[in-house]
Amino acid sequence: MTATQRTYWLEHAWLGTHVEPGVTLTVQDGRISAVRPDTPAPPPGAEILRGLTLPGLANAHSHAFHRALRSTVQVGSGTFWTWREIMYATAERLTPDTCHALARAVYAEMALAGVTTVGEFHYVHHAPGGTPYADPNAMGEALVAAAAEAGIRITLLDTAYLSSGFGRPPTAHQLRFSDGDADTWAERCSLLKERDHARIGAAIHSVRAVPARQLATVARWAEERRAPLHVHLSEQTAENDACREAHGCTPTQLLALHGVLGPRTTGIHNTHLTAEDVSLIGGSGTGTCMCPTTERDLADGIGPAAALQNEGSPLSLGSDSHAVIDLFEEARAMELNQRLRTRTRGHWTAAALLRAASADGHAALGWDGIGTIEAGARADLVTIALDSVRTAGPLPRLGAETAVFAATAADVRHTVVSGRHVVRDGEHTLVPDVPGALAQAVEALRA
Repeated sequence: MTATQRTYWLEHAWLGTHVEPGVTLTVQDGRISAVRPDTPAPPPGAEILRGLTLPGLANAHSHAFHRALRSTVQVGSGTFWTWREIMYATAERLTPDTCHALARAVYAEMALAGVTTVGEFHYVHHAPGGTPYADPNAMGEALVAAAAEAGIRITLLDTAYLSSGFGRPPTAHQLRFSDGDADTWAERCSLLKERDHARIGAAIHSVRAVPARQLATVARWAEERRAPLHVHLSEQTAENDACREAHGCTPTQLLALHGVLGPRTTGIHNTHLTAEDVSLIGGSGTGTCMCPTTERDLADGIGPAAALQNEGSPLSLGSDSHAVIDLFEEARAMELNQRLRTRTRGHWTAAALLRAASADGHAALGWDGIGTIEAGARADLVTIALDSVRTAGPLPRLGAETAVFAATAADVRHTVVSGRHVVRDGEHTLVPDVPGALAQAVEALRA
């Protein structure tokens, strides 16, 4: 065995259509080179993954610094807009160092939850007041470094955020976010370099935050690099009303008019859509990233995920504001929310929900060949216990249903990223005290 070759024995493996007992994987240079079922006992020297092993999960929408808001924003009542004021106050205190420390801990928490790739929707670019750092991408570089130290992959979705609303300049809080115009955003963004663990993508914060005449600049930047492009879309009815008043159309229609929609684009939330919006998104192959926990937490509403997928929009999942970090909960909630919306059950199979949480999420972030357990795929694996108080009892062949409808992030025992054991027996191998790191990083933002 060479230094770059490993063997894993999976007690039970989800192979996309069924659970297979006793599967041996050979991993070479971070990719699966062979899959051997019918191996009831571990071969000599194999690393043993007891429980149910699934493809690694993709958290397709993250704002890492929002993790500092957990529980704090659960006090009292309000709306998305009152929540936003608390978020702005936290963003104001970020520095490259505190951003790095918090993101490192948050990404380690994601690894403990089985996440192997994160899409970081990054918009805090500059110092308070809008003055660029000496390295204009100091904040983005802090996030890229944090992901490497936590052992996971990142797509840095560098976000254009240029206005506070239709025809309005940035507020004092938003000056940190703005590059002034889309051309200047593109110049700064072009300085970012990809690495083995990092891809660079683009984001339009929302149609209210990028003037219509500048939407095409961001879309063109992504198109020229064949990079993913994400956008918050129709998360709030107020955004829809303001867009109609300013432009006489819905946000989806505005994006379509300026060439933003397409197969490398993902709309985040896609909550308050017309039937025409759904057709435009699905017909263009634009993806949809649902973040059910955040959408519930902020009282946003329940988006038409099933209708979007039926029209051709691939679905992915994100933990967004990190009220919890648990992709099993997000997958479960997407189905259960649709049951509440429609009063019918079974909009997706467990297999389809796992695909949204893995392969389709990785694809939305620009990473191909991740999200399946087969030869040639990257060796990204997450193993959940089948003997916890949540998962004990069901037959192993119902492992997909157990994972989606019963398991939580607390059941993750192993996380493997490109063949590297990042979480072993529930412990992070690179960040020894993740709760302590989280507590310290959050406290630093309160100081």
